[in-house]
Amino acid sequence: MSRPERGSSPREGQRVRPLTRCQIEDHLQELGDLYAETSGGGPWAWNQARGAFLRRLAVDVRRPGFELLIAESTGLTGCAYGFPVRGDGPWWDGFDGYLPGRLLRLAAAGRLFVVSGIHVPPRVRRQNPDRSWNLARRLQKRLLTDHGVAVAVTLVNRADHGTVEALRSWGWRYVDGDTPRTAPLGPFRVLVLET
Repeated sequence: MSRPERGSSPREGQRVRPLTRCQIEDHLQELGDLYAETSGGGPWAWNQARGAFLRRLAVDVRRPGFELLIAESTGLTGCAYGFPVRGDGPWWDGFDGYLPGRLLRLAAAGRLFVVSGIHVPPRVRRQNPDRSWNLARRLQKRLLTDHGVAVAVTLVNRADHGTVEALRSWGWRYVDGDTPRTAPLGPFRVLVLET
């Protein structure tokens, strides 16, 4: 029997829905603004971060099975996106040497999903991150449920401690046997989320 959750759910409901590729093109300005607002740093860094985000998004959108979910109430409040992978695709860039055999087998079976990003306001990172109604948790759960995958994987810059902490508070964990001290050397950390 599960225990009831403590804490109140958000007062303002946010609708979560997928965007088609054409709709993504129509919403690039809003998506870029959301990324800039949620990525931290001051206004001077926003244009550079925004441009880099939009370039990465343009590459990901072309991947087979790509999906982008948005959350909205009166405006765009969050997004999550990614794509399913196979063991023989070009998605391996950056993951080389990071994934254990168990995840490679899941990829070969089509049961692995790369989450390229989850972008939500800072308050979502801080307030009730362990609650199922937390916006980030809702977005990631819907993304994975829609694709029927067993495990999600994401790469995080090793120096981005804030993102690692947020992901871990939303249920992500380090790869099997990986701890902050035993992680393979390189610029990235790999985190996994089991459905």
